[in-house]
Amino acid sequence: MRNLSIILLGFFLMTSCIPLRVAPRISDYKTVKGKRFKKGLPKKTVFVFEDPKQAGHFYDYINTKFNLQDYYVDVEVPFQIDGNDYFFSFYEVEKKDKAINLIPLLFDVTMNAAFANEEFETYTATDENTIYRSGNYYIVMEVFSKLEKDCLHDDYANRARVLTYLRSLKEEYLSTYNYNEVVFKNE
Repeated sequence: MRNLSIILLGFFLMTSCIPLRVAPRISDYKTVKGKRFKKGLPKKTVFVFEDPKQAGHFYDYINTKFNLQDYYVDVEVPFQIDGNDYFFSFYEVEKKDKAINLIPLLFDVTMNAAFANEEFETYTATDENTIYRSGNYYIVMEVFSKLEKDCLHDDYANRARVLTYLRSLKEEYLSTYNYNEVVFKNE
């Protein structure tokens, strides 16, 4: 019985993938420092949510909603809350799950050991066979004003109102498929 358990354990280990990096699952939204979420993002506090739609849809949504005519769509989108002027910038970000598949690695070791004395080149499987990747896509938004550089920081007085606005913007984006509908909602 013990030998059978060891064999089954070895089989499961060899046929499984070992995760190296797992992309976060965000149910609603998350506020985090941009650099901590992904390298290359600003050091400011950002609003992050998962984007189940195709790339470029959020750009189209913002362009249509704010009638920007493809001008500064992802850089400085102006909006108002309680008479205060704010701007937001957004980034479409991909974070990948990454895992190592053990079977191709063991195959490499076995093949290289078998042909070690022969005059053949060593065999190596490509990274496509040994590393499994799948992407998760996120929208990352930063908010600033002419007076404040980081309007999502914990110390900012109107942070709650800004978060409420961003959350409603996110909900509208996720529930709308024809972005021209948004123009009629704004009026």
